[in-house]
Amino acid sequence: MANNEDLLKKIIAHAKEYGFVFQSSEIYDGLSAVYDYAQNGSELKKNIRDYWWKAMVQMHENIVGIDSSIFMHPTVWKASGHVDAFNDPMIDNKDSKKRYRADVLVEDHMAKIEAKIDKEVAKAAKRFGDAFNEEEFKSTNPRVLANIEKIEGIKNRLYPAMENNDMDAFKNLIEDLEIACPMSGSKNWTEVRQFNLMFSTNMGATAEGATEIFLRPETAQGIFVNYLNVQKTGRMKIPFGIAQTGKAFRNEIVARQFIFRMREFEQMEMQFFVRPGEEMKWYEYWKDQRMKWHTSLGIPAEKFRFHDHDKLAHYANAAADIEFDFPMGFKELEGIHSRTDFDLSAHEKHSGKKLRYHDPELNQSYVPYVVETSIGLDRMFLAVMSNAYTEEELEDGNSRVVMKLPPVLAPYKVAIFPLTKKDGLPDKAREIMDNLKYDHMCFYEEKDAIGKRYRRHDAIGTPYCITVDHQTLEDNTVTIRERDSMKQERIAIDKISGVVSEGLKVRH
Repeated sequence: MANNEDLLKKIIAHAKEYGFVFQSSEIYDGLSAVYDYAQNGSELKKNIRDYWWKAMVQMHENIVGIDSSIFMHPTVWKASGHVDAFNDPMIDNKDSKKRYRADVLVEDHMAKIEAKIDKEVAKAAKRFGDAFNEEEFKSTNPRVLANIEKIEGIKNRLYPAMENNDMDAFKNLIEDLEIACPMSGSKNWTEVRQFNLMFSTNMGATAEGATEIFLRPETAQGIFVNYLNVQKTGRMKIPFGIAQTGKAFRNEIVARQFIFRMREFEQMEMQFFVRPGEEMKWYEYWKDQRMKWHTSLGIPAEKFRFHDHDKLAHYANAAADIEFDFPMGFKELEGIHSRTDFDLSAHEKHSGKKLRYHDPELNQSYVPYVVETSIGLDRMFLAVMSNAYTEEELEDGNSRVVMKLPPVLAPYKVAIFPLTKKDGLPDKAREIMDNLKYDHMCFYEEKDAIGKRYRRHDAIGTPYCITVDHQTLEDNTVTIRERDSMKQERIAIDKISGVVSEGLKVRH
């Protein structure tokens, strides 16, 4: 685990040193769990967003995008359940003065028991080799069975406590399991209390006449309240989807792990409207599609896994997370949920407006069911960064840090270097830059030895470096260097654009 924590620290340091992510308001000692995307980070973030939008909207005729406002009518959040139910159960440790989510403490405790089961299975698999039958072992080994029973017993108490918002049941469970504070090791806990995660503000000219409104805690509701407008103006036929990217805000009490859990973050969501009864077919379709999108970037498939929810949210009849192997272990990256007709029905009830779809094939009207895909852009950024960060020992005894970003996402696609600052080389390099910059983000640099410049661009993940030297002036060829292999070859100037474009293609 220590290595992984070290990796996260290295990524945080690298993100700052190379202009990816800065602490917000750092000159004033920062603001907890709020970050700014720097010059390279904002490019990488934009490229992830564009890649998602292209896959979601451009490649699907029946999906369109919107951009709804952050402020919404307060009743929206009443209808969605956020005013009454968007709470986290919090517990404080009296000795360490640290605050935790009660459900996360219990889930971490269960994860430790699951790790024991995995250890037993791994040991047995080693002992029995090819003859090992995991299912049989799990259903007969007394230690494994005892641990499975423990987990089931905890779930049988945890889920009703969550369902009923039973704070006493949470406290009793934490005490009965003898869960200690991860910081102090102390079991000296306060009562469990509910804490609403929405930020509120006032809209209006005077304090007395102001309306309390909320910063949206998710982007989905902006899609639901616009569903009918989009359907009618776009003449959309079911099944169809509405996609949106944008900021959301949650007053997270336990905000940590860099940009993994922030108070201001960005979501990329798509709500897919389907006929009632067909939602499970589309739920499976989108699970498959979304996993293909992730692996299309060349990130190894074993870094992703599905986690089906045992406990479903009140609006869902099926839910799965795509988890990614972050430096802090497998954690949620994206959620795929079958939300039934919960949202549109709730908005119909609270607004008094009909939100039905007249299905010409069935000749009937109904409230559509919804299948949602929802991914955190900041989490995707962290996943891409942590997969890309590579420390390499080179054959010549030197080492380098290289960000092996998927080329399509890299902030800059090409860096252009004149070998020296004289003899007309900068002019020639500028000419090449001026031709390439219409199609690709380019970086021009003439300071330092060429090796140093290569290292800098390895560290920000630039896939190609072009060096202009004296031979260029004679025969119009340049040296092109590829980031991962460090292979260099001589090519004609008019071939550069083709080579770069080919290298940026995503191999599905």
